[in-house]
Amino acid sequence: MYSIIGYAETREEGNMLLAEYNRNPWDVDRAKITLAELFALWKEKKAQKLGESNRLSLLTAFKHCAALADLPYKTIKAYQMQDTIDNCGRGYSTQAAIKNFWGHLDHFALELDVVSRCYSDLLTSAPIPPTTRDRFSNEVIARIWAHQEEPWVDTILIFIYSGWRISELLDMKKADVDLAAGTMKGGTKTKAGKNRVVPIHSAICPYIERRMLEPGEYLIQQEGHQIPSKQYRKIWGILAARLQIPGTPHSCRHTFESMLDSAGANRKCIDLLMGHVSKDTGNRVYNHKTLEELRAAVELIKAPKNTANEH
Repeated sequence: MYSIIGYAETREEGNMLLAEYNRNPWDVDRAKITLAELFALWKEKKAQKLGESNRLSLLTAFKHCAALADLPYKTIKAYQMQDTIDNCGRGYSTQAAIKNFWGHLDHFALELDVVSRCYSDLLTSAPIPPTTRDRFSNEVIARIWAHQEEPWVDTILIFIYSGWRISELLDMKKADVDLAAGTMKGGTKTKAGKNRVVPIHSAICPYIERRMLEPGEYLIQQEGHQIPSKQYRKIWGILAARLQIPGTPHSCRHTFESMLDSAGANRKCIDLLMGHVSKDTGNRVYNHKTLEELRAAVELIKAPKNTANEH
């Protein structure tokens, strides 16, 4: 049985009418649909097309906008949206997630002709603070471990327990990972940092092994292809908002160095692992003894209990 959606004088006009209906088939009362109702429809029609982390971040962001839930969406102004960001009582990552939420809802409302302009384009949120040399607290690290099996969280742990720069790890090919020897080789930026060898910490070894089994050339990849730094930073932002992780991916590198220092690793090993120029001019020789010293230094860092290596 067929439903009549309208009439057209020509086949071409009929095809255009059908295409328009297929583009926007939802029957909504545009004047009365509330934020909560629009959000429910968005979850049904759009949310499943997003990645899990992004979707969860947006679902969480809605909670900060619940005071406006019963208002007709078309009546919500930019200043009210901005208030949900300014008064959320959270840091830059959560503010960014709320701003992102309004962007998704606005564009969906525009698609449905509920609104004629996107006020979300006028919104602002706290900027990402400049990278500091402060390491992640033990509480933050424990929180990350608590979510270790969620998508992409393993990459944060790999960063924390290896000290690679974001470009270094994303550029690393599987050919540069030696599971038998338990090492990763890579590095950029400086002469001291290139082609350095970092032993794989036992806590992150299961995640390295898991990623090595995935199809594709690179260790960290998305759908079998190398993931660009810009795309990974978006993933990081979503995870940071949801797990309340301060800083940037580079903060993982500072955390690694700080944990090595706090654990009592000698400076020569720290410099080798970080790719820093050392006062010891002979420390660039990666002989067997040096690798064992580096491995011992890395293992001085103790991961929280119930981590992946204990599964």
